[in-house]
Amino acid sequence: MTSELAPVLHDLAPAGVLRAAINLANPVLARPHPTTGELVGVAVTLARELARRLGTPLELVVFHGAGTIVDAAGTGAWDVAFLAIDPARTARVAFTEPYLLIEGAYAVPADSPLWKSADVDRPGVRVAVGAGSAYDLYLTRALQHATLVRAPSAGVVDRFLADGLEVLAGVRPALAELTVHRRALRLLDDSFMTIRQAMCLGKRRAAGHRYLHDFVQEMKRSGFISRSLAGAG
Repeated sequence: MTSELAPVLHDLAPAGVLRAAINLANPVLARPHPTTGELVGVAVTLARELARRLGTPLELVVFHGAGTIVDAAGTGAWDVAFLAIDPARTARVAFTEPYLLIEGAYAVPADSPLWKSADVDRPGVRVAVGAGSAYDLYLTRALQHATLVRAPSAGVVDRFLADGLEVLAGVRPALAELTVHRRALRLLDDSFMTIRQAMCLGKRRAAGHRYLHDFVQEMKRSGFISRSLAGAG
């Protein structure tokens, strides 16, 4: 270990192992491989590359919602994480620049009178969201008339269906996949937000933050992230 890397390792892998928080509620970032069950996705490949460069073992710490990752910040449960940038989170974690932009979109029953995102914010419309997700935080600020119905991210689709809610909010790729398998649902064409996915770590870790920022920038410039997304489908 070089003397230059020592403060970085102190910030990013204080226990000698890089513990990366992986959110399985967002299949764009990570999901189990359908055959092997091994975790795959852009978050997993970035975590592996970061650990390789640091020369440390990697431990993938699985969570089932972004909110639970934020809640665990500062507890020692994880060292780096993959979260959407949101003002409500910046008091607890330090973000890099975004490495990925994902659209936040709505799904509705096929016979719904709602056709665009602007139609959703009206009295009597109930919107199912994953509690603590980036789109929950955004819609909490943005919606004036519709009602948010929060559920654990892993169960939000079941809550939407069981309660017969009017709208389901989520990331567009996941909702698009859902509507392929559930013909009774359709995806609204436009998006209500752009979710800026970034890497992050705990506050007051200046050396680690600089290294992580430079790492993300290099991964974007080199095409590593594009290849990772393509490889994960």
